[in-house]
Amino acid sequence: MDLNIIWFILIVFILTGYAILDGFDFGVGILHLMHKTDEERRISINSIGPLWDGNEVWLVVGGGALFAAFPEVYATVFSGFYNAFILLLLMLIFRGIAIEFRSKRESLKWRKGWDIFFSLGSFGAALLFGIAFGNLAAGVPLDAEKNITSGFMDLLNPYSIIVGLTAISLLTLHGAIFLIMKTEGEMRERVSKIIKKLIFVFISMYLISSLATFIYQPHLLEVFKNNPWLLVIPVATLLLVLNLPREIHFKREFKAFLTSSGTIALLISLVAIGLYPNLVYSNPDPGNSLNIYNSASSQGTLNIMFIIACIGAPLVLSYTIAVYWIFKGKTKLDEHSY
Repeated sequence: MDLNIIWFILIVFILTGYAILDGFDFGVGILHLMHKTDEERRISINSIGPLWDGNEVWLVVGGGALFAAFPEVYATVFSGFYNAFILLLLMLIFRGIAIEFRSKRESLKWRKGWDIFFSLGSFGAALLFGIAFGNLAAGVPLDAEKNITSGFMDLLNPYSIIVGLTAISLLTLHGAIFLIMKTEGEMRERVSKIIKKLIFVFISMYLISSLATFIYQPHLLEVFKNNPWLLVIPVATLLLVLNLPREIHFKREFKAFLTSSGTIALLISLVAIGLYPNLVYSNPDPGNSLNIYNSASSQGTLNIMFIIACIGAPLVLSYTIAVYWIFKGKTKLDEHSY
C-alpha cells in the first residue's frame, strides 16, 4: 500500500472521527430550544461542555492533514467553497461564543438570546457540512486548471440539500441519544419521547437520499458493481440503521450511541469508497478530477508527515479517550458549570 492511499485512509478516518464526535454536539445544540427551563438548558450545554472544544480539534487536524498531504485539493476546495466556509466559520464561532457567554449574566433575555445563537449555529453548521458532503459526493465542475467553476448558489442543488437534511436528521438523533445517556428525570423522559420521531425522520431521509444516489449519482456505484464483495458495507449500514429503533426500544442507550456512531462512519466510508481514488470528483468532466496522485505532495513530504501522524494520532486518541472517561456519567451542575 503506497503513501497516497494511506493518507487517503487517514484523512477519511480523521474526518469521520470529527463527524462522530462533533456530530452529537451539533445534535445537542439543535435540540437545545426544546428544553423548557433554564436548568435543563444548562444541563444540555454542560453535557457537552468539557468535550466540544476537544472534538473540534479533529477538524483542525483534518484540515492540516489535507493541506500537508493533498495541497491542491485544499486550495481548490477552500477557494471554490470560500463563501460557504466563511458562513460555516461564523456558525461555529456563534456556537462557541454562545456556550461560553450564556451563563455570564442572570438576565433571562440574555440567556434566551445566546440559546438561540447556540441552536441556530448548531443547525446551520450541520446543514452546511451536509451540503458540502453532498456536493463532494455528487461532484463539482472543475476546469482544466482544477478550479471550481460553480458559484455559491450552485451548491444548493436538490441532491446536496437532501444530503444536508439527512445529515441534520442523523446528527440530531445522534445528539438525542447522547443526551439520554447524560440526563435523568423529566428531561431524560422528554428526550426519550422525541427520539422515536427522530428515528422515523432519519430513516425516511436515509431512504430518500439512498434512492437519489442510485438515480442521480451512478459514479458512486461503479466500484460496488466491479467489486461485489464491497456490498457488505452498504448492507452493514442498512443493518445499523434498522438496529437503531431496536436499541432504543430496549433502552440500551450506549449501544444505540455506538450504532449511530457506526452509521455515521459507514455512510462516510461508502462515499469515500465510491469516490476513490478521487478526492474532488469533476462533474461533468471526470478527466479534470483531483485524485490522490495528481493532487498529492511529494513522496518525501508524505513520508515525513506520516511519521508525524504516527506520533500525533495516538496522542489525540489518548486525550479524547481520557476526557470521555473522566466526564462519563450523568451531567450535574455545580458552581463551575456553564
